[in-house]
Amino acid sequence: MNRTPTVGRSTSTRVDVAILGVRVDAPVSRRAGAGPSDDGHVLLGGHGAALPLNPDSPYSISGGRLLLDGADLGLEAETIARPRFYDLRTADGVPYEQLARLHGRDVLATTVVQTCIRYDEADRCRFCAIEASLTAGATTAVKTPAQLAEVAEAAVRLDGVRQMVMTTGTTNGRDRGARHLARCVRAVTAAVPGLPVQVQCEPPSPEDLGVLGDLRQAGATAIGIHVESLDDAVRARWMPGKATVPMSQYDAAWDEAVRVFGRNRVSTYLLVGLGEDPDELVDGALRLAERGVYPFVVPYRPLAGTLAVADGVGAPDPAVLQDVTERVAAGLRALDMRGADQGAGCAACGACSALQAAGA
Repeated sequence: MNRTPTVGRSTSTRVDVAILGVRVDAPVSRRAGAGPSDDGHVLLGGHGAALPLNPDSPYSISGGRLLLDGADLGLEAETIARPRFYDLRTADGVPYEQLARLHGRDVLATTVVQTCIRYDEADRCRFCAIEASLTAGATTAVKTPAQLAEVAEAAVRLDGVRQMVMTTGTTNGRDRGARHLARCVRAVTAAVPGLPVQVQCEPPSPEDLGVLGDLRQAGATAIGIHVESLDDAVRARWMPGKATVPMSQYDAAWDEAVRVFGRNRVSTYLLVGLGEDPDELVDGALRLAERGVYPFVVPYRPLAGTLAVADGVGAPDPAVLQDVTERVAAGLRALDMRGADQGAGCAACGACSALQAAGA
């Protein structure tokens, strides 16, 4: 590679390791699933980072430091220890690790429904492998509210978990799975009062937008309604099933979510590397921010079991990712929006993006 990363927890270094990955034995890691990549979870400068585990990367972690071709970059780095709650099982014998996973240092994450109505190859999002982990036996198809409450209590008590993320595969109902999410949130917050929880789902149908209020009343702190791209041509190419949901439906859901949850308690993933024009991506991201929706800018990264990997699609150019990240971060700072202020969720964690390194 030609660029020399800036020493310290800079955007450049953070972008490089997000794309090139790192050589390290990471006790906390994941493969396949809903995304964003086959990651190992580490701390860089005390902040969580989800990085591709790449045996050919020039970056490595050794002696508590991040190294580039063996040279110390002046940044503390360490892996996340395997959590103790992974050793437990429910009364009916289901391993806790199959119900929820540790992300970063202190985030508990689960996919409450591990199937998706859009998983037929003609409809599937090309970056997603939500059902691959189910096929591999690494998870269960549907997590019950009682199971998640049990796991959350143990994860908080044993491992210091401080927030939780609940996502779902899209279901056939008009609510797109939001009502099951609400039942799960209600059970978890009853078992662990005060635990911040983010929920993630597709936009409910226009006739069922009230379910967003149900999620808030159940105890959810924040919500992610993920569009991945604002370009309709990109959406049709990369996520043909989700692209049948018009942008007007996303707009309505985002606006209602901001009304219900509040400014900067709503977020959406925007993936860099799907072919969207970078200037248009930045402009669209900042329009969302002005409406109170945090645009969580994340690189597309190859994920095992996806259609994109089968097609040989690689990660984006680091220079493009850095440019987009820095411009979006500058706009977010001007609007006084920071991911950490979401309270819970992907933007609050920040491990899959370089936005926090860029000050947002």
